[in-house]
Amino acid sequence: MEGVLARVSVVVPTIGRPSLDALLDALAAAPGDRPAEIVLVDDRPTGEPLRPERPGLPPVRVVRTGGGGPARARNLGWRVARTEWIAFLDDDVVPDADWYRCLAADLADLPADVAGSQGRVRVPLPEDRRPTDWERGTAGLATSAWITADLAYRRSALAAVGGFDERFPRAFREDSDLALRVMDTGARLVRGQRWITHPVRPTDRWVSVRVQAGNADDVLMRRLHGPDWREPHRADAPLGRRPQHLAVSAAAVVAVGLAAARRPRAAAAAALAWAAGTAEFAWARIGPGPRDRAEVTTMLATSAVIPPLAAWHFLRGVVRHRRVTRWRGLPDLVLFDRDGTLVRDYPYNGDPALVTPVPGARAALDALRARGVRIGVVSNQSGVARGLITREQVDACMARLEELLGPFDTLQYCPHGPEDGCACRKPAPGMVETACAEVGVDPARCVVIGDIAADVEAAEAAGAVGIMVPTPVTRRSEVASAAHVAQTLTGAVDDVLAGSW
Repeated sequence: MEGVLARVSVVVPTIGRPSLDALLDALAAAPGDRPAEIVLVDDRPTGEPLRPERPGLPPVRVVRTGGGGPARARNLGWRVARTEWIAFLDDDVVPDADWYRCLAADLADLPADVAGSQGRVRVPLPEDRRPTDWERGTAGLATSAWITADLAYRRSALAAVGGFDERFPRAFREDSDLALRVMDTGARLVRGQRWITHPVRPTDRWVSVRVQAGNADDVLMRRLHGPDWREPHRADAPLGRRPQHLAVSAAAVVAVGLAAARRPRAAAAAALAWAAGTAEFAWARIGPGPRDRAEVTTMLATSAVIPPLAAWHFLRGVVRHRRVTRWRGLPDLVLFDRDGTLVRDYPYNGDPALVTPVPGARAALDALRARGVRIGVVSNQSGVARGLITREQVDACMARLEELLGPFDTLQYCPHGPEDGCACRKPAPGMVETACAEVGVDPARCVVIGDIAADVEAAEAAGAVGIMVPTPVTRRSEVASAAHVAQTLTGAVDDVLAGSW
């Protein structure tokens, strides 16, 4: 197990809950070797900077999403990490004292076809009384499959499927969706022996009403993974009471409709069916609980509201997700042509003073960096072969480019001419392949953005995706033949960030 944790980054998405301190205190106090780093992903739209520093922690890096939701937060965390393994922890859990040691043991010598290892979860319930409805619901986390409260994935497995699907706006089904997509690649997920404690966090009496929004996420799961996605051999997710909720809600709608049609007896029968269904639901929640006045009052009030709200969110999901495609996520690497794409095109330029970014270039590159996407440059510089500029001048212009728009994860240029028959000059794939190899990215997860057909053809030859951003000198035939055209550099990057690549 020696050295295992050096290949692990711990990613913790957080909205700044007080429980984050308990998590960090536990990680700081735990004995044993430390992982390579902890990446705290601050998912608050605003707020004072987090203060995670405390003795005993491994190096801690804080990155911010600006409030993109749990799926985007986790994606940013694993994208900025560079280790083989990414261990996700929620910000409201407490790892056992031996968590580091057990994590190392869980990950040591795993076969190559194992993409992830899930930790084990305990949810402490009160010993002096029966648990409330909310506490019983939270206790279900202890037996849930593939939840990222504590789940370590190979980074390569995350990259292969594009990470978490950011169309899931809540921390509800995005982890099940990811697990199914990873397993669909032929990889396996296993359970480890490490443990965390997931306390039941305090909440208000209306939490059970708010969580009904997750019914729309269930529709998205069915659209993406088919009707058997809940089966034990897949996501192992119980259906719950949705059929009853739909029936009770339908009875209420029918009762109102019959009353409006002046059919009182039929309306009364439908209303009785609604009342019976609501009463049964309320008792199913009240019976196992503490039955004190506050809990009973809450159960009565919310049991009348939950069925129609669950039905509403379910129908909203049916409409919203009627057409969905498989999640691709963001690419791992975006490569840019230099002259004419990132900077003004001065043919055979060897003067760093003439390196002038096109409008919006810096903002576009920063937008990719902010989402954890690596970026690079692939540039033909045949002026070297023609004797018009020197390699030193090319290097100086590249240095100026990085000063203005950097940092870049890879910088590649080809000094050869068209007649040299090299493997690097675009439209040959050499530079794209070298750039991908340098940063450890599968070319299938790479996008190349350029202004001529050679850029797009180099991408396709390498197995990457090309996007053309034409300029006035781009041939019309090249634009017509390009599969993906954006009118501006900013527009091309917006397409990439939207998953349209």
